[in-house]
Amino acid sequence: MEYYSSHINSLIEELGRLPGIGPKSAQRLAFHILNMPQDQVHRLADVLRDARDNVRYCSSCCTLTDQEICPICANPNRNHRQIMVVENARDLAAYEKTQKYEGVYHVLQGAISPMLGIGPDEIRLKELMRRLEGDVDEVIIATNSSLEGETTAMYISKLVKPTGIRVSRIASGVPVGGDLEYIDEVTLLRALEGRVDL
Repeated sequence: MEYYSSHINSLIEELGRLPGIGPKSAQRLAFHILNMPQDQVHRLADVLRDARDNVRYCSSCCTLTDQEICPICANPNRNHRQIMVVENARDLAAYEKTQKYEGVYHVLQGAISPMLGIGPDEIRLKELMRRLEGDVDEVIIATNSSLEGETTAMYISKLVKPTGIRVSRIASGVPVGGDLEYIDEVTLLRALEGRVDL
């Protein structure tokens, strides 16, 4: 049974297509938008349209940007000889928040996942290999510690090692505040292997 008019149902349906938005959240968002002042709704629609029309991939690192080259790649103070490979722009943002990494990035826009039909050709590996033809000293693989992330890391390592460029993998292990008894064996092993001197 239809509770709302077709316009409201359409809005709820479209909002429900967004990741992480279930039917109840879509309904709440729809009613929030309908109760917003009309100028705010128009501004929101304009910003969405403008972002979709103007945001593209950086021609160097493949992150999302509204320029030909993103601000990180365009920064001459960054170490362009060190490339950190991440799965998506959110991972890049997480590392940038630390304000400790001074190199540049390469965003794969995904990870290898045979179960989902995502092979090496579906992520930005060709672009990475093209970048490595330049003056690069190290590739830091910072993919997630999931099965897909580990598979991707191993694949990249096998591609890059023959070039003579140093390949490293970020350490992973026990999170701050984590209780050892609740942490899985693989994470504990990675923490042990990635230990550093104090």
